[in-house]
Amino acid sequence: MYNAPLKMIHTTHTLRVRYGETDPMKYVYYGNYAEYFEVGRVELFRNIGIPYDDIEKLGIWLPVSEYKIKYLKPALYDQLLEIHTYIKKIPTARIEFEYEIYNEAKEKISEASTTLFFLDSETKKIIKCPDFLMNLILKSWD
Repeated sequence: MYNAPLKMIHTTHTLRVRYGETDPMKYVYYGNYAEYFEVGRVELFRNIGIPYDDIEKLGIWLPVSEYKIKYLKPALYDQLLEIHTYIKKIPTARIEFEYEIYNEAKEKISEASTTLFFLDSETKKIIKCPDFLMNLILKSWD
């Protein structure tokens, strides 16, 4: 049905590490990276033309089914981080995101991926990527 050539969508978002996100060594606590990646996903959807909240208002939930991360260097208190978020595959019933985080010195400090699936909020059944979202994704390929 959707046989568009494979390209990708890429967005970048910056954020500053807050004190409460760190451990006593001033390293970002490992569990907080998942929140950084969520920020990246939300901003990617906003950049292609739909706020995440609107997706939910249209009856679609996107639970995470898989999360992988590789820590290369620590993120530290008060650093300005760049979160790069990518969609490199056309979604089906699942949508895959890839991430890279860079510090102020432009060093890659982590890389990760998440897989989410499309869930109808009323029936609680897995569905294919809705047409309204697929159209926005296909229009946004670089």
